[in-house]
Amino acid sequence: MLNQPTVQILRELRLNGMATELQSQLETPHIYKNLGFEDRLGRLVEAEKDQRNNNLLTRRMKAAHFSDPSACIENIEYHPDRRLDQGQILRLATCDYIKENHHVVLRGATGAGKTYIANALGNAACRKYLKVKYMRLPDLLSELTVSKNIGTYEKVKLAYTKLDLLIIDEWLLRPLPAEESYELLEIIDACYRKGAFIICSQFDIEDWYFRLDCNRGENQDSTVAEAILDRIVHNKYDLFVDGAISMRKRHAFSN
Repeated sequence: MLNQPTVQILRELRLNGMATELQSQLETPHIYKNLGFEDRLGRLVEAEKDQRNNNLLTRRMKAAHFSDPSACIENIEYHPDRRLDQGQILRLATCDYIKENHHVVLRGATGAGKTYIANALGNAACRKYLKVKYMRLPDLLSELTVSKNIGTYEKVKLAYTKLDLLIIDEWLLRPLPAEESYELLEIIDACYRKGAFIICSQFDIEDWYFRLDCNRGENQDSTVAEAILDRIVHNKYDLFVDGAISMRKRHAFSN
């Protein structure tokens, strides 16, 4: 007689996993009749844990703002011409590089599938309940500019310090002048100590230096460019995504 009120109390306490499991036990008593109290209680606790983990994963995935939320490690395509090291991808999927504050640089031509791989690695991090965010570099710079104009810059920067993984796509697609390069350094500096970056770029790393702080003289050094590179390139996994046929064309042919 007290069972249904107990279910309701559990829901009021926001223990919905336990409430659902208890409801199931009440509706199918023959399945649980041979289980002792501790076993049945254990099932209630496990159900609550699973429910909370599922809710947390949903929040992590939503907060990441992936460009392709369906991207996952299991669906990465290892065509011979892509020259991807499947073992390396699977090792990165463990997310140990994030705990070790290492970074991943994905290089390749437009359409090579860099963004998909970055999203898939981000998905793997979310599955471990890590805080992930995907941003195109133009959108990141725009966000910083707007936040400065409306007085929320420090709040925005603080939010980035709480991330475990920041994915930056379209890296240096256009050269950045000094002010934007410095703003980028602020975010890189805020993030790199705690977690990791995944950077998607069409350009070789050697070219990055000249695409940062681009208005300087031809023979003039840039401390800003040097600082950005120092925080990334000496602590990275470098993956080149090749392909005789772009992934866009490959999928168009297969449809």
